[in-house]
Amino acid sequence: MKMNLPNKLTIIRILMVPLFIFFGLFTFPGPWGANLSRLLSAVIFGAAAVTDFADGKIARKYNLITDFGKFMDPLADKFLVFSAILVFVSSPMYHPTGALHIALVVSGAVVIFRELAVTSLRLVVMSSPTPVVIAASWYGKAKTFSQCIWAVVVMLEPIALTYLPWQTPFLTWVMTVVMTVLTIFSGADYIKSYWKYLDPNK
Repeated sequence: MKMNLPNKLTIIRILMVPLFIFFGLFTFPGPWGANLSRLLSAVIFGAAAVTDFADGKIARKYNLITDFGKFMDPLADKFLVFSAILVFVSSPMYHPTGALHIALVVSGAVVIFRELAVTSLRLVVMSSPTPVVIAASWYGKAKTFSQCIWAVVVMLEPIALTYLPWQTPFLTWVMTVVMTVLTIFSGADYIKSYWKYLDPNK
């Protein structure tokens, strides 16, 4: 099957997920091993996030939108974000104890719940007698962007803290709160907009 460029970028993003998980959970030996693992993880995640923004933009600009892309693109996004959550709550390199670890676990649970809820809503709306395409809202786009920035900050701030006189991960705290709030608002916005399609009598 011949693929266009946006679909190739989507497949590349999916293939980068296991690579990201490997470097996110593996720590290189030596005094700089953890920082090297964090840096490589951030680079891989950042590159995958760039393909996310690029494939959609290219597909819309050059009219290369396909059914394959409509299905695989959001799936690839979820694989990438869910893998970041897995790495952050599992690896000792990323705030393994204390209040911030709890915050990462809670925010990760919020993200997973939101994505599953919105995906289920999409399936219900698409299977209704009058199918409607759920377009990405401003909240949804802001949510995706904040999740990408959040993940990169979680990976890179521990590196910066090794060179700073303080040890409090301010940016990680800020981005965790911002990302969680936008995730909740975007999910609520979708549910509010398409609640009329959820008929409990059908």
